[in-house]
Amino acid sequence: MKRGFYTIMSAQFFSSLADNALFVAAVELMRTSGAPEWQRAALVPIFTIFYVALAPLVGAFADALPKGRVMFISNAIKVVGCVMMLFGSHPLLAYAIVGLGAAAYSPAKYGILTELLPASQLVKANGWIEGLTIASIILGIVLGGQLVGHALSSHLLAFDFPLIDTGIDTPPEAAIATLILVYAVAAWFNTRIPDTGVEMRPLRANPQYGVTRNLLSLLPDFWHCNARLWRDKLGQISLATTTLFWGAGGNLKYIVLAWASLALGYNTAQASSLTGVVAIGTAIGAVVASMRMRLDMATRVIPMGIGMGLLLIGMNAIHNVWVAVPFLILLGGLGGFLVVPMNALLQHRGHNLMGAGRSIAVQNFNENASILVLGAFYSACTGLGLSAYAAITAFGVVVAGFMLLIKRWHEQNLRKYPEEVEHLLAIARSDKHH
Repeated sequence: MKRGFYTIMSAQFFSSLADNALFVAAVELMRTSGAPEWQRAALVPIFTIFYVALAPLVGAFADALPKGRVMFISNAIKVVGCVMMLFGSHPLLAYAIVGLGAAAYSPAKYGILTELLPASQLVKANGWIEGLTIASIILGIVLGGQLVGHALSSHLLAFDFPLIDTGIDTPPEAAIATLILVYAVAAWFNTRIPDTGVEMRPLRANPQYGVTRNLLSLLPDFWHCNARLWRDKLGQISLATTTLFWGAGGNLKYIVLAWASLALGYNTAQASSLTGVVAIGTAIGAVVASMRMRLDMATRVIPMGIGMGLLLIGMNAIHNVWVAVPFLILLGGLGGFLVVPMNALLQHRGHNLMGAGRSIAVQNFNENASILVLGAFYSACTGLGLSAYAAITAFGVVVAGFMLLIKRWHEQNLRKYPEEVEHLLAIARSDKHH
């Protein structure tokens, strides 16, 4: 791996660490302020609003500037969201702004891999990036839980600047203030990311048009890229699979918090450690997949997505933490083994069809639309009075059912378009040698 890859990994680690710790702090901030359950569940889908709304812009933006600079700007936006949450804005609004920074960050984070590395190293690189991201999720959720817990928050609240009243008086506020410093560390690493030398693709701006019209002009290009990826016989399967995976996985971090509270009687700090357990399993699955799988083997992992949905339903029968831990590791492991080869295949097809930044933006649009829809579905279930058990069952049925449909879709492609699918798989096999 090139040296710049490790700088990218470091920047990604600290940014993701802060994102996930902030989620726990925001949940606790809303819980202590008396926000209803459905609003806390809405933290997950609200984070994805700008991923969906600005997908046509952020991909082109990531391709128009050096990606290290894009990542730096994105982290600055996340800090703005933290400051808003710290000083009185509604947590849902402030967390949406953090999501805006994350939406701009993601196309650059993944797009730079295809600029820096050959196709033969994409699965391995994705394994490292996903494994490190999962490690940052584990540590971030645990960090968030510790920051809002009494032992650490009491020390943070005891610290103050002489002659300055910061207005930080509660554990969640102290946690949020601390996380601003973590984002600053990520921003420093962003400044160290090397220029890959890839030619930039400037935003097509007409000086005769206003800003709004210039931005709207990006829509046809985005929808063309979106349609092109959905028409590709391997692109459509990998995109559908990763879309459903992230829709489920994105909401799982809150679902586990809600389940642990009900089934085990855990508080936010305790429940956050179980969310980290799922992430441990995902990291293990991601690393194993990076060592065992190739691009041309990626579609073989689809049945694991069906297993994920069924395991979600089975979670309702668990009321003992010693059973829960290995069960959650298995659940995460299936997801990690599923997403790494599918993500690499999707990046490979997208890079060949339209360029790294635009393909990742299309991927983000679809995956975060899935998080938004499935998160709204789960939030609506709780808002309508369903228990967490009933809402989790409905969620698991949806995941398993849709993954089964994707499996049948791919099988139909193999029957109807065998030459086209084999040609694309041959490209993947040949590219891994370059």
